[in-house]
Amino acid sequence: MTHVVFYGKPGCLTNVRQKGLLRELGHTVIECDLLREPWTVERLSAFMTGLPVAHWFNASSPRVKSGEVEPSRLHAKSALRLLIDDPLLIRRPLIETPYGLSVGFFGDEVLRRLGVDVALNADLTQCAQLGVDEPSCAAQGMPA
Repeated sequence: MTHVVFYGKPGCLTNVRQKGLLRELGHTVIECDLLREPWTVERLSAFMTGLPVAHWFNASSPRVKSGEVEPSRLHAKSALRLLIDDPLLIRRPLIETPYGLSVGFFGDEVLRRLGVDVALNADLTQCAQLGVDEPSCAAQGMPA
């Protein structure tokens, strides 16, 4: 059994389903509110390592959809500051496991090692409102 720290958005039905899938696969899921987490540049950049800056952003964010924020035009340093200032911009979920860190639910090595077959679960990429509240990990006394 693997412990998975899952940083999601409260109210996102897809995040609820993603956590459910991880539990079905036998993992212990520690739920954290992505929006209330006290992110730092160092901590958030650890998740983003190796990904193009544009992939750090939630394409469904109102600021991205409206064109106010254009992820493909940003440099890493300014992008991280923007994500920390407005966590709704962060592509979710962020997942922390003994196998490493993951951004989104798109079939990276971390998800494969957790047993997630994204091809069978391709519907787990859009978010809908549900009204669920999850505590930040920091508020639970968990290490950052």
